[in-house]
Amino acid sequence: MTQETRPSATKSDPYHDVLVALRRIIRSVDLQSKKTAKESGLTPPQILILRAIHDLGEVTSGKISAQVSLSQATVTTILDRLELRNLIERYRSEKDRRVVHAKLTDEGGTALRLAPPLLNERFIEAFSRLGEADQSSIIDTLENVAVMLGGRELDAAPILDVNPPEATEN
Repeated sequence: MTQETRPSATKSDPYHDVLVALRRIIRSVDLQSKKTAKESGLTPPQILILRAIHDLGEVTSGKISAQVSLSQATVTTILDRLELRNLIERYRSEKDRRVVHAKLTDEGGTALRLAPPLLNERFIEAFSRLGEADQSSIIDTLENVAVMLGGRELDAAPILDVNPPEATEN
């Protein structure tokens, strides 16, 4: 077979190209999540929640949930793990005993200061350098891909971590 009669080696299959690009994204997120956990002993969602507590002060899990765009059940599970590691402290409100607040411990503050930047921070920096039209195009395309993959109704924090917080070990 000559070059002209052979199927084009340069013509790509768009389905293949999209799936390869998605896989690269997933692998990049996975590798960065593992690196973050190895360096800090914390998962990206744990870091995000520690930052939310730091930023909001003594706060309820409901407010943390709203801040980080994760379900309250997911936040509660992560708070349980952080509390076991003495990175946060939870206590009942004196005004309303049904309300439980969380606050950083000294160890939590130290862990947060030592935590590496998250992958989403690097992404935000690069994304912000794009023009508005390119940003809108990427958002529209990714929203369409999320719908195609059945992810329209999933809760999703603005962090990049492929391991569900509930399944992540400390």
